[in-house]
Amino acid sequence: MDGFHLARAELDRLGRAGRKGAPDTFDAAGYAALLARLRAPQPGVTVYAPAFDRALEEPVAGSVPVPPEVPLVVTEGNYLLLDDPAWAPVRSLLDETWFLELDDRHRVRRLVERHVRFGKDPACAERWVRESDEANARLVAPGRDRADLVVPMS
Repeated sequence: MDGFHLARAELDRLGRAGRKGAPDTFDAAGYAALLARLRAPQPGVTVYAPAFDRALEEPVAGSVPVPPEVPLVVTEGNYLLLDDPAWAPVRSLLDETWFLELDDRHRVRRLVERHVRFGKDPACAERWVRESDEANARLVAPGRDRADLVVPMS
């Protein structure tokens, strides 16, 4: 799903760069269109999905080839179960959804570590997690009840 982040230039234009990662900073319709294509493979037609390049902090189109003979596609993302009109089509395009549940303390620590690993200084990483990632986590949490399976993580 991260390949469907809007590009930095578009986030800047929309005034949303400070909330990158929020539901409205993704191309939800494009993600749903990709899932629909993957559910209806055409013989001999490879579907290309975008990836997200952490070094660039940008999505990169056409990075992940999915040939029609692939029998199973696993996708992940925070907003697969989001109760929001832009994201609603996604659930119907998935056979199953799993909610990975991690206690807040571990989740926050891992997010800060990831941001630091990809170049943010620790103070900036902690602020981003507190102001942006935690707001997103509050949006995601109610989706737990719509999941087919809840997987406790440690």
